[in-house]
Amino acid sequence: MKLLRLAHRWTGGIVGLLLAVIGLSGALMVWEHTWLCLPRSNERLVTDSKTLGASVEAALTEEPGLKRITFASEEIGLHEAIYSNGSGAYFAQDGVLVDRWTSIWDRPELWLFELHQHLLLGQNGKYITGLLGLVLFAFSASGIGLWWQTRKTFELRLWPARMTRSGIIRQHRDLGIVAAPLLMLSGITGTLILFPVAYEILSSPWAGPEIGNSTPPKGLPLTGSKTDWQKAIANARSAFPGAVLRRITFPEPGAAITVRLKQPFEWTPNGRSLVWLDPSNGALLASKEPPSNGSAVIAEALYPIHSGKIGGTVWKLFLTFGGLGLAMLGTLGCWSFWFRNAHN
Repeated sequence: MKLLRLAHRWTGGIVGLLLAVIGLSGALMVWEHTWLCLPRSNERLVTDSKTLGASVEAALTEEPGLKRITFASEEIGLHEAIYSNGSGAYFAQDGVLVDRWTSIWDRPELWLFELHQHLLLGQNGKYITGLLGLVLFAFSASGIGLWWQTRKTFELRLWPARMTRSGIIRQHRDLGIVAAPLLMLSGITGTLILFPVAYEILSSPWAGPEIGNSTPPKGLPLTGSKTDWQKAIANARSAFPGAVLRRITFPEPGAAITVRLKQPFEWTPNGRSLVWLDPSNGALLASKEPPSNGSAVIAEALYPIHSGKIGGTVWKLFLTFGGLGLAMLGTLGCWSFWFRNAHN
């Protein structure tokens, strides 16, 4: 137990502030829809093919090199367009431009997401945050073991009774045991989201067959004709009646348009029902149902659980408590560790 306590203390002293940053940024992102503060972001959702097609045309006209457009949702009533040069734009659902940005630093929700997922280190940062997710899981598990020895002195405090090392440690211990289940869940789901291949390997014994084509068609003829987006969207929706259009990804020359839809039973915000369209005429080429076996259902639930996209306000409040708790545990724990060492 002494070795466990030593490992818990030293590891926390080293990575505590990084975990605090991830926790605080995550808590803020849960409520992104409430603080986005953009005009017309609260408008009622419009889903007819004609209006959506006009919005796609507006995004294409705004700037060349459109990579993808994510359509408005119940939470945020704006379309988000991302361009190949790294810029982007928000459009109202009637195609009117609401805001433009040239880099992630122009929009707080964009750099906050990069901070949470990559620590502002680009794609390489995900290896650090993925490892920190495992560390958080191990921290929480070891903290439960360490707390058990002093369980009779438990007294929940959101803030230390005294800003002394002993007061901080006691508050850290008792707040940590309450937050531990949420932190373990957040840690492991975050890691598996960043490294889906790891989950696929672990769950491969329970994986079932895929339904539909698994890869988009390639080698399409280059006709140079303009896509009729109203027709294309209607064709995509015909593959999954009742589904909501969520995203269109624009292809390289000779490749198909990829459309993502969300069916009523899906949890993932942008859905996992895929359709591929011919860019020359908007014709339906292929479709793919989301996997329905046990392991795939769990995989689909990882992101919605981690980000609060299911469970309503109650689950968002739980995640907020976990994120703010992690920020406090990491910050005060790190401070008390180095403060103690400075006086030894």
